[in-house]
Amino acid sequence: MADEDLTLDDDQAPERDPNARDMFGGAPDVAPAQESAAYTVIARKYRPRTFEDLYGQEAMVRTLKNAFATGRIAHAFMLTGVRGVGKTTTARLLARALNYETASVHEPTLDLREEGIHCRAIIEGRHMDVLELDAASRTGVADMRELLDGVRYAPVEARYKVYIIDEVHMLSTGAFNALLKTLEEPPPHAKFIFATTEIRKVPVTILSRTQRFDLRRVEPEVIVKNLEMICENEQARVEAEGLMLIARAAEGSVRDAQSMLDQAIVQAEPGQTVTAESIRDMLGLADRAQTISLLEQVMRGEAGPAIETFRTIYGYGANPDQVMLDLLDHTHGASVAKAIGPQALVMPKEQAARLAAIGASVSAGALSRIWQLTLKAYDEVRRAPDAAAAADMAIIRLAYAADLPGPEEALKRLQEGQAVGGGPIGGGPSGGGAGGGASASSGGGVAAVARAQPQGQVQARPAAEPTMALQTFEDMLALIEKRRDISLKLDVERFVRPISFRPGAIEYEPAPGAPRDLAQRLVARLKEWTGERWLIAAQGGGGAESLWERQKRQEREVRAQIEQDPFVQEVMQAFPGAEIVGIRNIAAPEPAAEPPPEEDDSDNDED
Repeated sequence: MADEDLTLDDDQAPERDPNARDMFGGAPDVAPAQESAAYTVIARKYRPRTFEDLYGQEAMVRTLKNAFATGRIAHAFMLTGVRGVGKTTTARLLARALNYETASVHEPTLDLREEGIHCRAIIEGRHMDVLELDAASRTGVADMRELLDGVRYAPVEARYKVYIIDEVHMLSTGAFNALLKTLEEPPPHAKFIFATTEIRKVPVTILSRTQRFDLRRVEPEVIVKNLEMICENEQARVEAEGLMLIARAAEGSVRDAQSMLDQAIVQAEPGQTVTAESIRDMLGLADRAQTISLLEQVMRGEAGPAIETFRTIYGYGANPDQVMLDLLDHTHGASVAKAIGPQALVMPKEQAARLAAIGASVSAGALSRIWQLTLKAYDEVRRAPDAAAAADMAIIRLAYAADLPGPEEALKRLQEGQAVGGGPIGGGPSGGGAGGGASASSGGGVAAVARAQPQGQVQARPAAEPTMALQTFEDMLALIEKRRDISLKLDVERFVRPISFRPGAIEYEPAPGAPRDLAQRLVARLKEWTGERWLIAAQGGGGAESLWERQKRQEREVRAQIEQDPFVQEVMQAFPGAEIVGIRNIAAPEPAAEPPPEEDDSDNDED
């Protein structure tokens, strides 16, 4: 046995999996070209490296720059804000700024464009003098005491020993008390940077010993610019509306927006454009244009069409509670547009104009009432066993409530002897259901009040024009002229470029110089004259000519046609310097009427 040759020939060697590790932990032989580098998510890849890269925090950066420039650097900083606004990133940038050093710079500075001696180690989290701790995992007194034991020792390499404590609100009461004395009288070489999302849970004794910075939510427009820059660098194509959807869904968090963009980029094949519809499906959002149409139908009291619109949205996969949230958002947008103007809304111009039209068509009290009802409906939909059925009932209730008058209008109707129930002004009780019963009872009360008043005290109101009679834009102009509102008539003729007209809704493009309150005035007058609610939206473009512009164009065409007439040209040549001052249409003279036949007076003569 000992003399037996146990070696194997090369061709008899047992096969071995090249990708398997051997028993001693040896790594398989893999060519470097075959190794795939680990993917770095966008939120980490595009983390700010300088203070100039911080989005939406200009006020904080300005304060820190002034403090560093004058040497008034606090010993402790408290950074607070919602998730994803840059608290931890700012803390690391502060640690670099405090310990910044190059061949020519030997003092703290916020100018970090050039990488310093300690910057790389701080970025990678391996610097001996910069300790980054998570308060969620080290909450006890013993942990804090162990940390503070090293505060009295001088830094090893850098200028300051920096302690970064994230989520500091999770420290226990004993840990906070152990930290108090050190914060009040820290050694000159120690700096503390705290970050928290729950500033109210931090004791006031800690807050009074720190310099607090509230990091603001980042505006959607700023987030969109950041996402556009990332898409350009990543060579990804995403529709602008899709980026706005992501920015709004992020709720002021840049990190959340970048994480959602990372997910959105893979919604399409490489080289293709990611559509807003795919992003909306990814986020579980309903089409905002459809939910605005749903609110318009609700505000007009159209319960049936509103339910059909909701079921269409629900069929596309939108959650009922998300639809209620969109209605809340739209009601808020309509209220803001009514108070400030559509320019205050962060959304596409067409949607902002539609919400502004809703705000102009109803009172602030009605919008507040719809807000309260929708807020209650949102809670009901979340708790209901059948969310879709609860949403149906909520929409019916909203549509009925939108048709009810407010307290002031109800009092006015009572004084004028009119019905107080829902429906057009001066209308009778609504038919069917609970709504009909309520209207009928209200109508009986009104009749009793009207009989109690002496005759002649009830002021007569002009009869309302039926809405269906206004089928065209010209019908509306005729109604305005009939009501003798000269100022409104002139403004409509001059500044309204009609886009679409249907009973109860008008879309137009405002001409340059149009009054800001034109849509609101027109809504109020049409509601007064027709007794119905009108939705009038002023959009950015696409309208036809206004009546005044059409008349001017026709005058120019007639003038050009006359100037090309051979006879007129001969006259102009015969009288040099002559010009056409005006053009008038002279009606052709009517033919003279034939004189009546003369009566024969022969009989009278004979008599």
